[in-house]
Amino acid sequence: MKLTKDEFKLAKQEFDQEGYIVFEELISADEVANYIAALEPYLSKDVKGRNNFEGHKTNRVYGLLDKSPVFGEMVEHPLVMQFVRDELGESALLSALLAINLMPGETVQPWHTDDGYVHVEMPHPSFGISAFWALSDTNKENGATEVLPGSHKWEKEKLARYIKLDDYQAEGFLGHNLAEAPDSEKKVIEMKAGSLMLAKGTLIHRGGANNSTNPRLVVTPQYCFGWVRQIENMIASVSKENALKLSEEVRRLMGYSIHPPFIGYVDGVHPSKLLES
Repeated sequence: MKLTKDEFKLAKQEFDQEGYIVFEELISADEVANYIAALEPYLSKDVKGRNNFEGHKTNRVYGLLDKSPVFGEMVEHPLVMQFVRDELGESALLSALLAINLMPGETVQPWHTDDGYVHVEMPHPSFGISAFWALSDTNKENGATEVLPGSHKWEKEKLARYIKLDDYQAEGFLGHNLAEAPDSEKKVIEMKAGSLMLAKGTLIHRGGANNSTNPRLVVTPQYCFGWVRQIENMIASVSKENALKLSEEVRRLMGYSIHPPFIGYVDGVHPSKLLES
């Protein structure tokens, strides 16, 4: 699915105003099943998070492009790329790609922004876009993502209620909830499996608590400007053999590309040459 010019204009207005936008049931049940099947060997290992940010009762699976080329289709979804190219330009990069499986009993995640790792004190313009693909129904009971609509435009004083603005060490960034948001200020993003939420990198959000008896599974590709360092080193994460199974577009997003005039070269030449040797 790709939006028409008029549809995109309206959607972009909502995205810019609220800091996020939801598209319901964008991929089919068969596509959802294919993604889950590709994740199953890794989810079954039941490796839990290392801190309250990753979640002590949450399975996180990293390096997805090296685990199955099917995730390349998610990364380069036409509708997502409309927003990525408009917001981040032609040299945009894939910054991270991971599955997040909240198990029953998981507690609420700290409030955070996805580009908070960039060492620029907030408020600042967004340096990225995060996509949240629901592979299971997400709701208030099982830990659906919670957002603070419009928080990407807040001033320093209001931002400081919820996040640390200038602490980039692990302890400060992973942190803890500085304050609880009133119901009037936050929104729980409930989605059917196959749905998508896009969020600006500066939108304050968090994973909810899973008070249900079922896991909540989401895959999140995150994108950044071509001049921002990626969270995950994609070229190191994905073997050459597996990179060659991916489309040229996905390889460009991984970092086999150049941000003008020459950011990203390898030994003086275009990084795509690495795949030819």
